[in-house]
Amino acid sequence: MSDQNLDERTRIELEAAAFRGLVAHLRKRTDVQNIDLMNLAGFCRNCLSKWYLAAAKERGIPMSDDEARLAIYGMPFADWKAQYQKDASAEQKQRFEDTKPMHAEISGHNTR
Repeated sequence: MSDQNLDERTRIELEAAAFRGLVAHLRKRTDVQNIDLMNLAGFCRNCLSKWYLAAAKERGIPMSDDEARLAIYGMPFADWKAQYQKDASAEQKQRFEDTKPMHAEISGHNTR
């Protein structure tokens, strides 16, 4: 069955389930640094929280940056950073700069 054959509600439910699976996977993979995600895929946990926040605002749902990050990280962002975030290497920082044009538009890193 192709996506075109799904009714709108079912499609949204499948997309939501896929999103929840991605978030659960990223919560489990605390060893994967956000800078590595940005360098390889152009988005990271922070981008997901920004997309989540933007979707809430589009629907008139009051939400703070901290609340959106909590939804993605599963804990306050400051706690996640203290427990899991490592200092980026010079190589990681350079790759980040080199890949900026390919970063998710919501990240605020790219300048098009």
